[in-house]
Amino acid sequence: MPNQKTTKITIDPVTRVEGHGRVTIHLDEQGEVCEARFHIVEFRGFERFIQGHPYWEVPVLVQRLCGICPVSHHLAAAKAIDQLHGLMPGDLSPTATKLRRLLHYGQVFQSHALHFFYLASPDLLLKGDTPAAERNIVGVVMANKDLAKRGILMRKFGQEIIKAIAGKRIHGVAAVPGGNYKTFTPEERRFFLDGKAIPSVDTMIEWTQETLQMLRQYHETNRAWLDNFADYPSGHLGLVGAQGELELYDGQLRAIDASGQRTLNDVPAQDYRKYFGEAVEPWTYLKFPYLKHLGRADGWNRVGPLARLNVCSHIGTPLAEQERQHFFGFSGHSPVNRTLYYHWARLIEMLHCAEVARQLLNDPEILSDDLIREGQRQEEGVGVVEAPRGTLMHHYRADEKGKVTWCNLIVSTTHNNEPMNRAVREVARRELSHQKEITEPMLNQVEVAIRAYDPCLSCATHAIGDMPLRIELFSHDGQLMGQRTKNSSLYSNPLGV
Repeated sequence: MPNQKTTKITIDPVTRVEGHGRVTIHLDEQGEVCEARFHIVEFRGFERFIQGHPYWEVPVLVQRLCGICPVSHHLAAAKAIDQLHGLMPGDLSPTATKLRRLLHYGQVFQSHALHFFYLASPDLLLKGDTPAAERNIVGVVMANKDLAKRGILMRKFGQEIIKAIAGKRIHGVAAVPGGNYKTFTPEERRFFLDGKAIPSVDTMIEWTQETLQMLRQYHETNRAWLDNFADYPSGHLGLVGAQGELELYDGQLRAIDASGQRTLNDVPAQDYRKYFGEAVEPWTYLKFPYLKHLGRADGWNRVGPLARLNVCSHIGTPLAEQERQHFFGFSGHSPVNRTLYYHWARLIEMLHCAEVARQLLNDPEILSDDLIREGQRQEEGVGVVEAPRGTLMHHYRADEKGKVTWCNLIVSTTHNNEPMNRAVREVARRELSHQKEITEPMLNQVEVAIRAYDPCLSCATHAIGDMPLRIELFSHDGQLMGQRTKNSSLYSNPLGV
């Protein structure tokens, strides 16, 4: 912080994200934004909670980190526990691997649908001056009923995939050490293919393609805003397959810088600790991961759909690959560092997930009962998957009795901590500097930047206590000068800065 008197604006909480976070913005005496920060103010304790538990319980326990993406934690933990059980991903049976993949791709599909249609679409489809009380999924329903209905059914499709494999939509049980708990039945497969009970997987592909077409047109119409909103250089990190293709379940770690040069060249995911450090700051509970050889200042990376498209060489399903090529053709260069292009990348991944789900649903091997493999106990295991929001890392050690003695988790939102803070600063400086009055639509633009990353703050932290729903404005000497509740239609600035 500069050593001068400042005015402080607080956005608390950030809305339409999973979990609770707060933004503070500091204006100097000239009304210029001199600092803006995204705070995670909740305590995270899961790395301690699970110590002392038998390692085979971990994939079930860590799901409680989140109700939005529990499958991602379940599978990342399961891959690590497989290694404690003496098995690498390639050692599992083909059936267990394919069922886990189907579960994972169903999870990514439903999570992306939730974010795009429920949380992000109001930022794109509703005008910036739409009252805050109407800038939500209800407002989208009123503006485009067919789109909102499709969004609901698309999320339901992914949730039904999860239910069929894990027993229920949230916090089910699928993976066990060395494989999978149950197989898929012919009746369950028909449920997703014939379109009688719910729209079929073919319909999911069709609807996603139509939504992509709509978003392409939106980009053409609103290109000036989308191209310049929180556009800043960054690194990008994600898993890739053996041929450099987009990979969400099991692959190697690849990172590139803002110009596309490799900074991490397809290293084994289980070796992540050789390459990554984690920094801390006194104003947030969320850590700041970075590549050790580049250092804290330059080694941070974006993760998630945009980063994954940037680091991969191609997508292994034809329709999504066509969309990827169009995406980079439209942007004019690679990699893309424009924050609001996350939404377009997210829909391309939805199409890829639907294509993979169709392949797996038509694979007779998912009906096999060859589910479990056995190995020789190991002391340490690392599991890495691409969660909907980005690269997710689970790392465990267990003693000779099988009890967990140590755990380290680096979740997707943690990787995106530095990028989100950069986005907040970029937008705050553009929207709030030298304004005579700070309005709610201006502050909402800061939230738009955060929502593009689809942060899951409940994954990144563990909540305790209350989060007040208010925005506060402080004078130069720290005196509270004004306060508005979060559902107010206007955030006034009594200092006139």
